[in-house]
Amino acid sequence: MSKQVEFFFDVGSPASYLAWTQLPTLCAEADAELQLKPMLLGGVFQATGNASPAAVPAKGKYIFADFDRHARRYGVPLRRNPHFPINTLTLMRAITGAQMRAPERLLALTDAIFRAIWIEELNMNDLAVASVALYKAGFPPELIAGWVGDADVKARLKETTEEAVQRGVFGAPTMFVKSDMFFGQDRLEWVREALKAG
Repeated sequence: MSKQVEFFFDVGSPASYLAWTQLPTLCAEADAELQLKPMLLGGVFQATGNASPAAVPAKGKYIFADFDRHARRYGVPLRRNPHFPINTLTLMRAITGAQMRAPERLLALTDAIFRAIWIEELNMNDLAVASVALYKAGFPPELIAGWVGDADVKARLKETTEEAVQRGVFGAPTMFVKSDMFFGQDRLEWVREALKAG
């Protein structure tokens, strides 16, 4: 495919989850490839001086109401995880590991983690809880541990996070169509238009 959408995301971001629910279909309709770019949102925040909207109480209250509106519009479930914010370092290493070591399982793992956090409301900060959730999704603990502990996987996640910052990313989700950058789950129509424009 000559057209592609680069999707910089972190599973701890509800906006990334909402975009994830729509992007595969959007890309299929546009005959475009969805290229996953797992990054550490905390690292992006640190490098850019940005912070979670939840850090400002009034903004946090509004943004979650807005996420609920988007979920209803998209017809997808979204539940506010009581354990938010989630420390996603291990989870994003696992996703990066799947991308590098078992790319045919990347989408399934990413989907399982998004579902565990934003639908099932699981405490994915808890290693035991995360292990059970991923085992049920077909990913044994020893497999995940191997990916998470892999030095090359750790380096790749760091590199992708640095790439994001260098390209102007300041939050998640961020999508690129060629050199055009689109931030937020509320910019998917712009992504669709950019794909149509070729």
